[in-house]
Formats: sequence, structure tokens, C-alpha cells
Amino acid sequence: MTNNEDYIIELLLDTCLITREQVEEAQSATASGESVVETLISKELVSRTDVLRALAANNSMEFVDLSHMVITPDVLEIVPADVARRYKVIPIANVEMGLMMATSDPLNFDTFDTVTHLINRDVEWVCAAPDQIQAAILKYYGPEEAQQGDVQITDAGTAGAGASDEGDAPIIKLVTMLLLDAYKMRASDIHLEPLEKEFRVRFRVDGVLHEMPSPPKKLQQAIVSRLKIMSGTMSIAEKRVPQDGRIQVKIGKSQLDLRVSTIPTSHGESVVMRILDKTGLQLGLPQLGFLSDDQATFEQLIGLPDGIILVTGPTGSGKSTTLYACLNHINRPDRKIITVEDPVEYQMPGINQVQVMADIGMTFPAALRSMLRQAPNVIMIGEIRDMETASIAINASLTGHLVFSTLHTNDAPSAVARLADIGIQRFLISSAVRAIVAQRLVRKLCPKCKVPHELTDAELRGLRLERSQLDGASVMRGKGCDACRNLGYKGRVGIFEMFLIDDEVRNMINDGASTVELRKRARELGMRTLREDGVRKVLAGVTTADEVISATMSDAN
Repeated sequence: MTNNEDYIIELLLDTCLITREQVEEAQSATASGESVVETLISKELVSRTDVLRALAANNSMEFVDLSHMVITPDVLEIVPADVARRYKVIPIANVEMGLMMATSDPLNFDTFDTVTHLINRDVEWVCAAPDQIQAAILKYYGPEEAQQGDVQITDAGTAGAGASDEGDAPIIKLVTMLLLDAYKMRASDIHLEPLEKEFRVRFRVDGVLHEMPSPPKKLQQAIVSRLKIMSGTMSIAEKRVPQDGRIQVKIGKSQLDLRVSTIPTSHGESVVMRILDKTGLQLGLPQLGFLSDDQATFEQLIGLPDGIILVTGPTGSGKSTTLYACLNHINRPDRKIITVEDPVEYQMPGINQVQVMADIGMTFPAALRSMLRQAPNVIMIGEIRDMETASIAINASLTGHLVFSTLHTNDAPSAVARLADIGIQRFLISSAVRAIVAQRLVRKLCPKCKVPHELTDAELRGLRLERSQLDGASVMRGKGCDACRNLGYKGRVGIFEMFLIDDEVRNMINDGASTVELRKRARELGMRTLREDGVRKVLAGVTTADEVISATMSDAN
């Protein structure tokens, strides 16, 4: 029962359920740290039912007897079993006010707010005996399975604390449920945004933000503080400056890393958590979205003994995932692979990964210089940001190392101009770079609900197709189903533009050829643009015209 002991004792005295002498008797018999109310009940000076009836009446709540009630399936399905078990509540019936729900703790207002938020329904609370609620949960939801909703927090702040611990505070359970919901929806990010009158929650799923039920505004600071504590490194006292931290969560058999970032806003601290699912480390090249011919070409590239392979695209286009898949593909006992990253997103077995820490002098260039003394065969640089990093990467590639890295450019040929702008001489670019791969991510159609679709004239124009080119195609669209939350899409896949550097292209780079000229030559060599690769995936029934068109708006004609 919620710790409001003085209030409860005064209420029992006012309702003449106990006397002052009985309170004194219970106080003298109560050990240090124990509840006087529980002593009164254990000594049979007052019954638990009478206490609950008094509390319910004083809080304008009805006291109900569950033993003869029949709860229908349509009511039970509103409240998930794990919510009922964690918060010791049971739904009873649909009423005019919303959903009638029974609790055995009429003073636990945090639970009322949390459960109302979790089920996204108005609730009329009533009170019932705890043994009856427990019996009803067992009767209607069945015995709890050990693996169901198994969430284990393994962060520095709460090592060993599990979500199934019935003694956890409501805020802890609310945060745990938030993480579990994000995992179930396959979210890549959780956004907690303080607005003037609400604390907005949004999940990014397959690149699109979806608004979720908002927790009560009054719980905003408690939720943010809980996340900071879980990180083990963030200060709950500091609310004026941005902070970063990391949380590790185990859900079932999946190990998740959450990178936590806070920033002060006018209505409180905004929190973004990026979810890094370690089960995604074993992605193969087909899972990235390479079709068979491009996959064969790409496998040849990443099997080269030296040179630079660049992956380009804007933030959130899947560049890091592609690099990890490359390393996973070529990771063998006879190769030494070292990465320099900021931050290290995934821990990969068999690979030496170096975390950039600029505040102590461990910058990209400093890490790279030290790395080369470790005699690696393959180097992965999280991002080429400046001339010094680019120079070291190019020198490493020219001295027998295979180097993977990323750049922020819109297409593949533009990477040459970007390196030149950084300050790299063109003859070094032409000598070191073996290939440049631009990429974007598009949503995949849900395999359970995709159905044949006839492209409209507008879609054909957007894809630059003639209707005669659709012979033998398997164009699809998603109807929407429970598996994809009625979105029609589930997961994402890459579309790619591969620019291979041959001898003629090297000469063009040395002669100062423009991006337009390089792109024209790349097309002559057979390079498909991002949109053209996307079209192939539309015709294969992998994604939709809308997805490809929106992802390739900057694609040149």
C-alpha cells in the first residue's frame, strides 16, 4: 500500500475503525521501519478490507467484490497482461466514463497516471481486495511466463534491476514499458519532447516518426531523471547543458545499446535515444538491398587488397550499417581489422574498435596515426571530416591497406569534388579511391499484406518508365495488416549508386573534370543512378514508387 501512513491512521480514527489506544499499542509492537497500519491489520485490530473501504470512500471510489464478477474478453484485451501484472490492476467493464479498472491501492496516483497513459483510455477507478485482484489476474490472464516481457537493465546506474521486479516504482516501470514498446515496434529512435502542456513521445520506425500516447506532463522530470540515472554517467542535477550517455538493455535474447542525448529547451529537457540492436550486426549484403549483379560487383570491391572504398549519403541513409556489413563479410582470422569511430556504435567480435575522444586528444587523425603502427590489413574510418583525416586515409590506402569510410554527399561522383574541397590533391584521389557507393534507405513492403498494384501515370512519370516496360514486373503495394501496424511497410532496404574508378576516370580526375563530366562517364560505364536502382526494386515488388521518388528527389535527370 502506498506510504501515506499518518493519513491512513487519521482516517481510521475519524471513521471509528480503531481507537487511539490501539494505535499506541500497534506503535509499541511495530519494529523499526515497519508499517503501523500493517501491524494493526496483523494484530486483527482492523481488517484490510475495512481499511480499503475507508480509503475508497474517502477518495470517492466504489469498493467492489470481484468474486462474483464475469469479465468479458473485449474488456480484458484493452489491458495487456504485463500491465495488469506489473501494476496489480484488473479491468472490469466498459462504462460511460471509459474503462472501469480495479486497484487495491486507492492512494497510488502514480499508478493511475501510468496505466491510463499505457492503455490510452479514460479510466474510472474502483477499489477491490488485493487477493481478489491477484486471483482475477491469474484466472483471466493465466500464469505468467518467465520470458514474457523479460526486460533486463544492465546499465551502470541500475545494474541487475529487472523490469519484472514487483517492487519497482511506477516511473521505473513506465520507462521500462516505453523501451519495450519501442523494441516491439522496431523503432530506431525514441524522442521525448517537452512541449508547453504535454510531454510528447514519438518513435521513429523505418525512418518515419510516429506519435505515441503521451505520459502525464507532471511525470516529465521524473522520466528524464530516470533515464539519466540508467546511463550511469549523466547528472540529474544539471539541466542547463546538453548531456550524452549510454544505456544497455536486454530484452529477451536481444542486447540493445541506447545512445542517450539530452538538450535543454524552453519547456524542459528534450531526450533522444538511438536504439542500436546488436542482433542486426550479422546483416549480409543481400539484406542490405543489393540485387545479385550489384552484390557480385560489391563483393569484388571489398575483397581488394588496398585502396579506399567510400560510402556516401546524408545522415540516416544507412552508411554505417553498410560499412559494418562489409567488415562482417571480410572478417577472417587471417585479417587484422581496426576501426576508428565516433562513437563506436556496435561491438564486433574479432575486430579492434577505437573510440574517438577529442577531449583527451584522441582525435580521428591521432587514432589513425597510432592505428597504422598496429599493422592492420583493413581500416574503417567512421567519417572523413577534414584534410588531416583524409590525408592519412589516402596514405594508408597507398601503402597497402584497404580503407572503408563515409562522406556526406548527395551522389557518388560528387565525392571526388568533396575530397578536393577538403584539400586533397586530385592525383592522390585518383590513385587511392577504388569505388564510391552512394545510398539511400526506402521502406520495404510488408510481406504479409502486399498485393499486386498497377502503377498510375503519375508514378510512371516519376520513375521515368513507359507502361511497355512493365512486362514481367511484380509491382506491389501494402494493404496494411496487424504485422505492420496497418502501414503496409515493414523494415527498410537500401538503394545504391556504384561509381567504379577505372583508368579513364582516373585521368579525368587528374585533369580536373567536373562532377557532371564524371557522372556522364560513370553512366557510360554502366552506373545506375539511385532512382534507377530504386525502380528495379519497385518492379521486383520490394518497395513502392512513392518511396523511391521521395528518396531520390535530388537524383539528376
